[in-house]
Amino acid sequence: MRLFVVLIALLVSLPSLSAAKISIIIDDMGNHVGDAAAFRLPTAVTFAILPHKPLSRVYAKRAAAQQREVILHMPMESLARAKQEEDLLLSDMQPQEIRLTLNKALKTVPHAVGVNNHMGSRFTQLSLPMSITMEYLAERGLFFIDSRTTRYSRATLMAKKRGVRHAERNVFLDHNVSEIAIDKQFKRLLDLAKKNGYALGIAHPHEQTLDYLERELAKLDTQIFQLVPLTSVL
Repeated sequence: MRLFVVLIALLVSLPSLSAAKISIIIDDMGNHVGDAAAFRLPTAVTFAILPHKPLSRVYAKRAAAQQREVILHMPMESLARAKQEEDLLLSDMQPQEIRLTLNKALKTVPHAVGVNNHMGSRFTQLSLPMSITMEYLAERGLFFIDSRTTRYSRATLMAKKRGVRHAERNVFLDHNVSEIAIDKQFKRLLDLAKKNGYALGIAHPHEQTLDYLERELAKLDTQIFQLVPLTSVL
């Protein structure tokens, strides 16, 4: 009888198989010492690390040591061409230039299992550059997450054509960093997960965002929602 009670208690404490799944990516990691506060979040939260930054390698290695998934947050050309990073992917690059730029970036983000775009509202709209990018990722067994900085993105189509595992961002959690706005977006993420079975949110290492997520993720009802790494649903 005692064993039966223990087994029931264990089953109740486990996430439900029918629970809606959510994944969260923290973008823009690697620039600032303060970004380290993100390491307080559950290890199912993925870090998207910018290449060629002072803390790119340090944070990638620390995340991997936590068994946290790391992806390359790859700078890509935007329509506005404002506030663009160095060593970004440009729409007029030759195929070999795209491959070389990706290769150099990945060397600064060890343990990366995938890539998502930083900006890229111009680059991701163009079939040929995205096809070359996906071909490169396919060769290396890396997945792609489309941050959806433009509704005209060709990323998903090109990923399918090249056989690259992929997903799209559903919600940006902190375009507005007020707690009210973040809470509204987080609830939208949960609603989408309940409706579709899965939803993907992207956030940034702002103090307000990290404090909110640390608190709210700890309160998730695991019978209703399950926070999962990206690779478990791609």
